Order: sequence, then structure tokens, then C-alpha cells
Amino acid sequence: MSVLNLINGQGYIARIEAQSFVDGEGVRCSIYVSGCPFACKGCYNEAAQNFRYGEKFNDEVLEEILEYCAPDYINGLSILGGEPFCNLDTTLRCVREFRKRFGNSKTIWIWSGFLFEYLANGNPERRRLLELIDILVDGPFMTHLYRSNLPYKGSLNQRIIDVQASLTQQQLCEYITY
Repeated sequence: MSVLNLINGQGYIARIEAQSFVDGEGVRCSIYVSGCPFACKGCYNEAAQNFRYGEKFNDEVLEEILEYCAPDYINGLSILGGEPFCNLDTTLRCVREFRKRFGNSKTIWIWSGFLFEYLANGNPERRRLLELIDILVDGPFMTHLYRSNLPYKGSLNQRIIDVQASLTQQQLCEYITY
């Protein structure tokens, strides 16, 4: 099966970090989904490439994630992987419940090996997830473009994208970090 056709993973979460200071701006709850077909050389989370790594995602895990996001000092939810857009059975459900509970008072960041343009113009289910998030860090990790001092990304090819501005203006709007 092609990576382009892989929509739903096996429903596993590799790791949950209740308080992360590196996966986006502010203090965030970070979830790492299991399963990534890109298998980027030098991936920092190689174990999460396995679609059955970690614990099964279920109602209790979802509630745990939402409770971690509830305190006022938590700025939002970050979803990494694995590949979030190849695990829509988990990520789309989580993002929808997050938006139900918190509206737009907190932000959602997602890291993906897919490019924004592909997600915006491709599979409608992937587009639905894209439409619900604030920031997308896109592009596969490339070892030869790695730099240790890049904010929120690992290699120079990756972009930090303001998703809502990009969709509204119908052109890519990079998010400026300070």
C-alpha cells in the first residue's frame, strides 16, 4: 500500500507528554501517534514508526489527553509521530474532541512528513484534519539538512505554517517564531 493511500493507522499512541516545552509555543500537551510509513533516515522517534508501538488509543486515553490540556497554563495540543495524517482514526477524533472542549482558546500544532500543499488539495479526510489545526510543521526530516538550532523543526526543508491564514488567503503563510 502506498503512503498516499494510508489514512488510518492501527490506533496506537506511542507517548503522551503532559507538559512539553519544545513541541510548539508555550507549555503544551504532546501526543505521539504510532505509525509512520516515511521512515526518515535519522528520525529522532524511530520506535514510533511502528504502527503497533505503545498503547491502544481509546476513550480513557482521549479523556486523559483532554484533562492534561485543561489547565490554564497549557497553551494547547501538539501532535507528532509517527505520522498524524496516516493515523486519522486517532488524530481526527482527538482534534475534534479538543475543539469541542476548548474551542479556539488553545492551539493545535501538528508535525507531518506531508507537505501542506498536498494536504490542502488531496484526500478530503486529511483536509478535514488540516482545517481544524493552527500550525503545521511540514516536510520529511532530512538528515543532510539537519540543524540543531532550528525552532520547532529538525531540518531546513521543513516549514512552520500558519494553517488558518494559508487556507483563508489560499497561499502559503509561514508562521513567524521569535
